[in-house]
Amino acid sequence: MNSESLLKPSPLIPASRPEIIQSLIDGVDRYNPDNVSILEEYLGTQLNTEDYDLMANLAILKLYQFNPHLVNEQVINNILVKSLTAIPNPDFNLCLYLLHENALADENVAKLVELQQLLEECKYQEFWKVYESDDSYKELTSDAIGFEDAIRKVILTSISMTYQSISSELLSSYLNLSINDEEFDSVIQSRNLVNKEGVVLVPTNYDNEAKPTVIRENIKFEQLTKVIGYSNEL
Repeated sequence: MNSESLLKPSPLIPASRPEIIQSLIDGVDRYNPDNVSILEEYLGTQLNTEDYDLMANLAILKLYQFNPHLVNEQVINNILVKSLTAIPNPDFNLCLYLLHENALADENVAKLVELQQLLEECKYQEFWKVYESDDSYKELTSDAIGFEDAIRKVILTSISMTYQSISSELLSSYLNLSINDEEFDSVIQSRNLVNKEGVVLVPTNYDNEAKPTVIRENIKFEQLTKVIGYSNEL
């Protein structure tokens, strides 16, 4: 039995982080506006891979906060898109907290907030419905290679924390994949889930394991003597 929780915080120091980025994050140079282009270029690397570096992306937003003239709306959008792939960790909200109110009022940011809320509320079928209802959503996430697959990993993480078994049909709708599609089997197998006779079995882990509830009542000796005394009077 795996006793570890599936919910783990985004790593503060990803193995793929270059030394120059590490030095910028650790030192006072993270507040030097001349370095914003280096951090933005590193974000581009994250978008082209499955790599993700929250601290580096927060450093960009912090520079934008201090230097409004440097703000690049596309960069902000891409940072938020990458942070969607870290749900259920609070990365998306951490990024929002660093945005100026003008950025928060942006239509594209509002759309990404809508997607975030649907994911955090586990409204997966509605998420895909909204995501596919308007080409603008896919355009927003188009720079992030493998975005849809990353979201499926987010959903499977949540499912693995909640279920021990789930209907194949329901899970396929959550993942927006056909139950007869080879990709459906491939995706669930990548998470060590087993599709058996219309039911997907989830390995027991710390999060989905049933735990007994222990109720303890603390009764002081003085209270106990009163109860005994009262019973003797009956």
